[in-house]
Amino acid sequence: MRHKPAKKPHRADDAPLTRKELATARPLRTIFTDLARVGRRRAKKGEPTKVPVSLRLSPDVIAHFKATGAGWQTRLDDALRLLIGSP
Repeated sequence: MRHKPAKKPHRADDAPLTRKELATARPLRTIFTDLARVGRRRAKKGEPTKVPVSLRLSPDVIAHFKATGAGWQTRLDDALRLLIGSP
């Protein structure tokens, strides 16, 4: 009687994708259409973008957002927009 080979364990989340996985990958917007609509968008030509400011914030606030990685300034902007109820 032959034993079935053990299944490979699931790969770690940070493991690189294989060529096969990359070939079958689909864009986020096709899978989670609701989330894709909420995402960021580029400003239209001539439309104002973000305004550069100098702002003094508490070190723990900056540390919190920087700890989440690249894009922390956008996430901070998103948090402030939620606070004021802006889309």
